[in-house]
Amino acid sequence: MTARGAIGFVFGSLVGAACGVAAGLLMAPRSGAESRAMAADALNDAWDSAIDAYEHGTQVVTEKVDSVRPSVDATSDELRAKVDLARERMDQLRDSLSETVATTSAQVQDAVSTVTEKVTEVAAEMENATEAEGVHVEVVEEPEETEVAD
Repeated sequence: MTARGAIGFVFGSLVGAACGVAAGLLMAPRSGAESRAMAADALNDAWDSAIDAYEHGTQVVTEKVDSVRPSVDATSDELRAKVDLARERMDQLRDSLSETVATTSAQVQDAVSTVTEKVTEVAAEMENATEAEGVHVEVVEEPEETEVAD
């Protein structure tokens, strides 16, 4: 673009803008103060509408949460009760298992002591025993009964 074309473009733009402003001022149905007041009213209406929508949405959400809350509370109370019951049962099982282990351990210790004593006694008897010398076993047969003829 040449310098003459650029100057023409700028001049034409300025003339067009000036004509638009003049036409707007001459043809405007209201004064500037009235137009600004109408724009402020429209903006205030939009703001009030947004606040009303926010308050309505908040109210709807609060109602929904309040309607669900009792069932959630009841369910969480049930779960807490079940967890507490499971903990009690675990404690009972732990105590029962501990008692069983202690009882079984004592029984095993008693059995081990008894077996150890018996083994010691048998070992002592074996050391003290002497070999039997000249043991003679005699088998005696009973005489057969004879039948007597009558």
